[in-house]
Amino acid sequence: MQPNLKNPIHLLAFGLGSGLAPKAPGTFGTLAALPIWWFLLAPLSIELNLAVLLIGFLIGVAVCEITSRDMGVHDHGGIVIDEWIGMWITLLWLPFGQGLWVDLAWLTVAFIAFRFFDIIKPWPIRWLDKKVGGGFGIMIDDVLAGIFGLGAVQLAAYLF
Repeated sequence: MQPNLKNPIHLLAFGLGSGLAPKAPGTFGTLAALPIWWFLLAPLSIELNLAVLLIGFLIGVAVCEITSRDMGVHDHGGIVIDEWIGMWITLLWLPFGQGLWVDLAWLTVAFIAFRFFDIIKPWPIRWLDKKVGGGFGIMIDDVLAGIFGLGAVQLAAYLF
């Protein structure tokens, strides 16, 4: 079944349409999250970023639950709001503001780190992905992949 993009809940769950890519919708959804972060979230304080993440997570749980129920498929590959939140978690405390090319390099490192953990799904991410259902289950594995990605980026920033 296809999402109804006239339904704002489906539209949000599908990352404003970015999850409709025929191949690698999670990767394209994650890419779509980057300019939103760059222009809207990066300029905000860490406290406001954390508030956006918490509210985004709660909204994500609801829209994932409703959209997956409407489509009759748990965690449809095109549902990418979970990738958006996970990617934005990885971007917390990103070494940013050091010039365009350095900023783009760190953004690339963060993107690779998040996608790595989201695709590989080391324990306990894989366990959560398999065992936790509903909208919370769709969101929580990407939140944890985002936390793992955040740790990897912060380690890289510390070392380099």
